[in-house]
Amino acid sequence: MESSNLNYIGFWPRVGASLIDLAILGVLTAPILTFHYGESYWVREEFGLAGPLDFILSYAFPALAVILFWSVKQATPGKMAIHAKIADARTGQAPSTAQCIGRYFAYIPATLPLGLGIIWVAFDPRKQGWHDKLAGTVVVAPKVIIAKEVSFDEN
Repeated sequence: MESSNLNYIGFWPRVGASLIDLAILGVLTAPILTFHYGESYWVREEFGLAGPLDFILSYAFPALAVILFWSVKQATPGKMAIHAKIADARTGQAPSTAQCIGRYFAYIPATLPLGLGIIWVAFDPRKQGWHDKLAGTVVVAPKVIIAKEVSFDEN
């Protein structure tokens, strides 16, 4: 990627992309979980997994899907919606599969201290969260170029 044509993507666009991804995952997994475990699944008082299907749909499937999207497309559907891609922070090229796996699991330490590692994106000069720093990645998108300013005649 040519760095002069790219911008780092900040906190709020990344939050929006994450919400899109969560909505997609919810649409795919919630009906199956409800069908299998019943409506009571959503109002359980006990902590922990409801069963093997809960683990598969709540943990394994999202991890596999996200890592696969990052490895193949450099972005999840949410990041694609905002035209963002994950890149190797050193070369600007696609991240390795190891970087994608590391980035996914680096969300754990990034979220533990009250989400500080995620919020870090808002203050970092390269807009890297702790998960990005640990994996050696950045999130970038093409610069928006305005061809011509718009003006309206007031009559």
